[in-house]
Amino acid sequence: MPTSPVILAFDTSQAWCAACLLGASDTPIVRVDHMARGQAEHLMVLLEEMLGNAGLTWHDIDIIGVGIGPGNFTGIRISVAAARGLAMSLGIPAVGVSAFQSATRQDPPYWVSVDAPRDQAYIQRLGADETIPELVSATQLTDLDAPLVHASDASPEARIENIATYALSLKNQPHSAPAPLYVRAPDAAPPRHAAPVILP
Repeated sequence: MPTSPVILAFDTSQAWCAACLLGASDTPIVRVDHMARGQAEHLMVLLEEMLGNAGLTWHDIDIIGVGIGPGNFTGIRISVAAARGLAMSLGIPAVGVSAFQSATRQDPPYWVSVDAPRDQAYIQRLGADETIPELVSATQLTDLDAPLVHASDASPEARIENIATYALSLKNQPHSAPAPLYVRAPDAAPPRHAAPVILP
């Protein structure tokens, strides 16, 4: 049985189901299944398989780390809901980790950009004088007061391992339940047809 805290981290904020087990063995156990859709059906299967292959059960998990975005709206909701449900049922903490925090482990200060639609980027300055995340034109990324890190330069494997490591670093600090990090409003179009009439 593992003697150190076991962290289970997962993320579905991009076109993947990514998971990492930290503390279950001498090296992190990482799995990334690339998929454009179907994460809701696939996530729990992936996690069960990872735990089983490591000889663990859900009750061996001490901390949950989860990616909270920004990213795909539906994907973020899938993993955040799973993390909150698991944390409540197991009686363990769940830590939300943003795409900015998981992009790199280098020493701050630095800016992180996360790709956004329509030639835009989500950006945040981490470290001293930390800013709140914002949505900007990609052309604004050349005039920043600290080094710029592109989240897309980090592999999904590195990012999910960073989520697990970040969650571990916060295990003894107070934190609220994970919540989606939405920098912009949803842009889904409303239905073009009237809703069906519900008969009494």
